[in-house]
Amino acid sequence: MTLKIAIDADSATAPYEQLRAQISARARSGRLPVGYKLPTVRGLAEELGLAANTVAKAYRALEGDGVIETRGRNGTFVAAAGDAAELRAAVAAGEYAAEARRLGLTRAAAEAAVSDALRAAYGT
Repeated sequence: MTLKIAIDADSATAPYEQLRAQISARARSGRLPVGYKLPTVRGLAEELGLAANTVAKAYRALEGDGVIETRGRNGTFVAAAGDAAELRAAVAAGEYAAEARRLGLTRAAAEAAVSDALRAAYGT
């Protein structure tokens, strides 16, 4: 399996963001399986004709999103994205619950606010 990334130099979207979005979409769809070893920063930069800092910035963003993980000198791999996404959602939910309580909202009011936000994000 090869990592086929296309960077559009004429796009208004920054190259690091194009790279981040493509790797993220492929990892989340399963086209890049969990455990897939990504190219080195330098190797991918050379392959795509980008600066190493551009690829490094994309990798840092992907790692922050929980899409990839760096294992020291062993390399960078696609992480179990579902687990990372669920963990981030749980942390955000906990922070929301604590903030709602600090604001003095009742449980019903806090749940209604979450319901409204989910309806706005996902539709009906």
